[in-house]
Amino acid sequence: MGWSTIVIFVLGVGNFALNRAVFKSGHPMLARLPQASRRLGDRAALLTEFVVLFFALLLSVRGWPSFAWAYLAYTAFNALAAWLIVGRRI
Repeated sequence: MGWSTIVIFVLGVGNFALNRAVFKSGHPMLARLPQASRRLGDRAALLTEFVVLFFALLLSVRGWPSFAWAYLAYTAFNALAAWLIVGRRI
């Protein structure tokens, strides 16, 4: 396990935390959705996050350590979006 795998894993944990923060924020955009849609959306978002993390780790282990930079950019965009939503800037 190389440095890129560890970095991607730690960033992945952060992405899951950001996802949780957004869905627990009570943002009016999410509050307007029916309960069933919120539950389905939450699960779909977590599944998508898992798939992205899984393939990022797989690429890293298979000889693409520079993919950690791409996953870092992905995490930065997620953090910006979460900040905008949780901070009620949108």
